[in-house]
Amino acid sequence: MKTIERKMLSELIKNSRRSDRELAKAIGTSQPTATRIRNKLEKEGYIKEYTAVPNFNKIGYSILALTFLKMDLKMSREEYLKFKEIHFEAITKIPYTIFLMKTGMGLGYDAVVISLHPTYASCDQFRNALRDSMISNISDVNTFLINLEEEKANMPFTFSVLAEQLLRTTDKDEK
Repeated sequence: MKTIERKMLSELIKNSRRSDRELAKAIGTSQPTATRIRNKLEKEGYIKEYTAVPNFNKIGYSILALTFLKMDLKMSREEYLKFKEIHFEAITKIPYTIFLMKTGMGLGYDAVVISLHPTYASCDQFRNALRDSMISNISDVNTFLINLEEEKANMPFTFSVLAEQLLRTTDKDEK
């Protein structure tokens, strides 16, 4: 990724509502160049979507849950892929706000589901629905809960740190 493209991506992460003229000024190019760079970043998949970052607590969510799943290791690769396709689709139909679902590794688990909940009770219902829908293929479920009402004690959800890191990487590359 070229330095100017990193700068553009950083500026879009900070505030994607700005016009191409404002972005051009921020990265030190002309407006047509800024438009071309933004279009290229979109076309090449560096930018997946433009979205607002809401204040979760203000829109009714008080709990962010990281639910870790340990899969039944007796499954073959083919069985696992079929399980993943069927169950991950089923999970999205559970009436709770799922933020992210990814397979991975670490802490003895194989997947994580990040979800938002208005109350602890709804989080428990989510865990039970998750467990019930996957009971035959998971051997363990554990959840880490984050109280979104304690904003003062937490770093807010933001991508601005990533935007700054992109610029630091650019500065290192130039030196």
